[in-house]
Amino acid sequence: MIGYALTGITINIMFFFWGLQRTYAINSPVITSASPVMTYFLALIFLHEHASTKKLFGMIVGCLGIIVIVLEPILKTGLDGSLIGNLFLVIATIAAVVQTIFGKEALPKFEPFAFTFWAFIIGAASFLPLAILEYVKIPHLYAAIDYRGYLGVAYGAIFSSAIGYGLYAWGLSKMSATDSALFSYIDPISGTILAYFLLHEPITGYFILGTALIFGGIFIAEGRLHYHPFNKLRSITIKVPPAVITTPVENTPVPKKKVRSVIAGIFDKKT
Repeated sequence: MIGYALTGITINIMFFFWGLQRTYAINSPVITSASPVMTYFLALIFLHEHASTKKLFGMIVGCLGIIVIVLEPILKTGLDGSLIGNLFLVIATIAAVVQTIFGKEALPKFEPFAFTFWAFIIGAASFLPLAILEYVKIPHLYAAIDYRGYLGVAYGAIFSSAIGYGLYAWGLSKMSATDSALFSYIDPISGTILAYFLLHEPITGYFILGTALIFGGIFIAEGRLHYHPFNKLRSITIKVPPAVITTPVENTPVPKKKVRSVIAGIFDKKT
């Protein structure tokens, strides 16, 4: 629970906000969408989940996409704050993946929402000294926030945190760590659209290339770009020909040869 809280709440949220301060918001969901790549390798090491050559090749292609997006600032303008911001987003994503590994080990044994509650208590305790330090440095911090800021805090606390983390924990208790990461495909679609139209952030050629590599790698690895439980269903129909078995007289032992001949007749194609 401590590992789940410190990685998924403390480290993830801290580096996520630091990353948003230093780079485009449009980069965040795409870098986050690479979590299946990271989850795959960590699940192999710690959860001993099944490995395959196809998945490995797909994950390598996806990693190339992450590298293109993260290093885009160097490719365009040289070393600047955007590179640091992208690296912070990568750290936040890795922390979220490690949280998934911790959660997959623990959540099947506990009530997901109770587990999430105590994880947030631990996360809040870890943030408290940092919040006090920031308040000492900026004493008028909370007075400078208007009603929109407090509405944002309330939304983050209730929807993004309590409901979001709670439902994630519940879902993680029902499926494998690798499959749970596939839901991150929703992030880059919604995040890119919102960042482009609401924040007017640019969609560059490097961004498109990196996104294509990430989704291409995921498609190679999984054969699909979304998770659906029906994809896992495999129906097998076994038709057994009817056979007429004469019921023996009660308490009369049936010869073993006769039993074997009857069973063989059931599975005989000519019957």
